[in-house]
Amino acid sequence: MRFRLLGLVLIASVAAPVLAQSRPATVEQRVNRLEQQLRAVQRRVFPGGAGQVVEPEIPPEVQAVMGGAPSGDALTRLTARVDSLETQLRTLTGQVEQQGYRMGQIEEQIARLRTDLSNRIDRLEPPPAPVERPPASRPEPAAEPDEPVARPPAASDSAEEAYNAGYRLWDARRFAEAQAALDAAATRYPNSRWTSWMRNLQGRAFLDDNKPATAARILLANYQDNPRGERAADSLFYLGQALTRLNRRAEACRVYDELAQVYPSMRDFIRTRLPEARTAARCS
Repeated sequence: MRFRLLGLVLIASVAAPVLAQSRPATVEQRVNRLEQQLRAVQRRVFPGGAGQVVEPEIPPEVQAVMGGAPSGDALTRLTARVDSLETQLRTLTGQVEQQGYRMGQIEEQIARLRTDLSNRIDRLEPPPAPVERPPASRPEPAAEPDEPVARPPAASDSAEEAYNAGYRLWDARRFAEAQAALDAAATRYPNSRWTSWMRNLQGRAFLDDNKPATAARILLANYQDNPRGERAADSLFYLGQALTRLNRRAEACRVYDELAQVYPSMRDFIRTRLPEARTAARCS
């Protein structure tokens, strides 16, 4: 609908100079112009082909005016209808401009709200100091605690190796180094299937480092940016735990509800821990 209105605004902007001419157009010229505008709108609304274009209905008295000598009454009625159509076109153009202005204001308000929320989180917990990334290594592939250790693939996967390096740092409770390594890996491989794993474990590293506000921001972004990622459901679960630590239990309960609704086939590692997490958040 928005594209249709934009098309109508473009048409109105083209027609405006004609209306402003000092020499008034004849009734027939005004009718022809309105018909052209109508067909232009129809082509935008029905781009599939000419078969869908609806031809305007022309009353007999209008046909008489356009086909021969006009009578006084027919000409008066036709002129009144054309004036009405042009007035409606101008009114609609003004309404579209007002809606566009209001939409711009709403977008500005949303941007301010996002900035305000980010600033509030930063005040709760300042961003960590940058940590030098450890030297690259080639460890054995690692996995989450509830999964068997994966076997090395036939072809080396650099993204998986980067995740494993961060995992081993996290497993050794070197949380600051794990946070930096996983952030660098996710930035380097933004389109890998392992990116979902990296961001999720990065959030967990902040959570285990007693920085739940930063953890909540990372986990929420991992779920929102990649809801089909392999660790999106995990990020929702740990987001609920971060919110519980921040004493925002009502929001944590809503997160757990969304987890159950969006990911009914979540992996057993999360499913078995969800009831205890809901109890800790005092969910009903």
